[in-house]
Amino acid sequence: MTEHHHDKILIVDFGSQVTQLIARRVREEGVYSEIVPFQSAEKAFREMKPKAVILSGGPASVTEVDTPRAPQAVFDAGVPVLGICYGEQTMAAQLGGTVEAGHHREFGRAEVEVRSESPLFDGVWRKGERYPVWMSHGDRVTKLPEGFEVIAVSENAPFAAVANEARKFYGVQFHPEVVHTPHGAGLLRNFVRKIAGCTGDWSMKAFREEAVARIRAQVGAGRVICGLSGGVDSAVAAVLIHEAIGDQLTCVFVDHGLLRLGEAKKVVALFRDSYNIPLVHVDAEETFLTALDGVSDPEAKRKTIGRLFIEVFEDEAKKIGGADFLAQGTLYPDVIESVSFTGGPSVTIKSHHNVGGLPERMKMKLVEPLRELFKDEVRALGRELGLPEAFVGRHPFPGPGLAIRIPGEITKEKCDILRLADEIYLEEIRRAGLYDDIWQAFAVLLPVRTVGVMGDGRTYDHVCALRAVTSVDGMTADFYPFDMNFLGRAATRIINEVRGINRVVYDVTSKPPGTIEWE
Repeated sequence: MTEHHHDKILIVDFGSQVTQLIARRVREEGVYSEIVPFQSAEKAFREMKPKAVILSGGPASVTEVDTPRAPQAVFDAGVPVLGICYGEQTMAAQLGGTVEAGHHREFGRAEVEVRSESPLFDGVWRKGERYPVWMSHGDRVTKLPEGFEVIAVSENAPFAAVANEARKFYGVQFHPEVVHTPHGAGLLRNFVRKIAGCTGDWSMKAFREEAVARIRAQVGAGRVICGLSGGVDSAVAAVLIHEAIGDQLTCVFVDHGLLRLGEAKKVVALFRDSYNIPLVHVDAEETFLTALDGVSDPEAKRKTIGRLFIEVFEDEAKKIGGADFLAQGTLYPDVIESVSFTGGPSVTIKSHHNVGGLPERMKMKLVEPLRELFKDEVRALGRELGLPEAFVGRHPFPGPGLAIRIPGEITKEKCDILRLADEIYLEEIRRAGLYDDIWQAFAVLLPVRTVGVMGDGRTYDHVCALRAVTSVDGMTADFYPFDMNFLGRAATRIINEVRGINRVVYDVTSKPPGTIEWE
């Protein structure tokens, strides 16, 4: 558990896909929040000593045996508690109320009617008015625990919002954290700032100062090597660590042959010319492409690349006389998506990250100064550290690089084709003034070939898919609605200028948490 000298909110995760949005809404109020799985919530609660607790939604049913529960210590400690959806149901059940299954399921948009004044609604909702919310439940509370009252109802949820004002316990059957509940952020603000009394003093400036102190305390007189990928995360991590320990840091930039066009030159120039940070540039294209030869399974690709990165870092550490720590730009979404809180599929989403620790044979320990932050918070920290906007604002580029944008087998020829198509696509986006409106855009080389006609001849070449998404934190994404004129220009340029591509398609899939990338 991270040590902070600020007010804290603990979020107990019961497996909802949007739990991370609760953390985001709390942090937007300048209050530090941390998500923990319900299995370890009691330990986290005692160590963190939060000013309040939020219980998330989840897919389980409180009516079944051995489903998740909140630690009793949370209800006994005298701190405010807000239960959301499943969180409301387990709170009601654990405090003596009744929850029943199969009562008028509600999924999607609904309306709630406010029945009572409450600090939870103060300045946001008024008694007697109706407001849109987002519901997602099959069970519902049918009897309230002692001391609770109904403060809002919906057509199918007679206990849509409940409160025990004396104990500062609140429950809502809807999801205030999602944008589909228009006033939801205001309700969470009331809980965090007015009910819990948090001051809202957590900022990037404060985080920077505390992170520098933590890094110095962790590293001491040791040496650190930092793996640079060319993306924002590792760049911000490197600059932050360098501020803390100076020349005890050596950055290692691994050119694995799966980078964007001109990526190596940009990274080397930034760190050698602008920051004067010791940098080792490793040309490992042949090593990586040889190891990936014939590998088509996406999980095998990720693990192969992750393993080779570690081997390169080990070799470079030996060359500089050894290193005590390996630093990497792990973010909070990486942590969330690399650990299955409730036994779900998230355990394999980020398998190329070493979030759980390094191989046992390695003598180094991990330094991950950004593992508490969401993507947009990392960008804010980068600006706080003075990184150029052109670097801070660039689209994310994952560690596996082009390997997960070439479904199927990887070859140098495919990488070269995709690199050029991707560059043309991004160039057109910049020309259209859309780059900053889009969270991530990239081209994909599909593992299919089609017959086409170019001029007077037939071709048999690759299909290129274009993807562009909007997002805030990288946890969820929706496709960007390009107009057809833009897509026509981009596709025409790619087909005319890139040998090996004769067809272009656009991906309009919206993605839930963890699946923004193609593979």
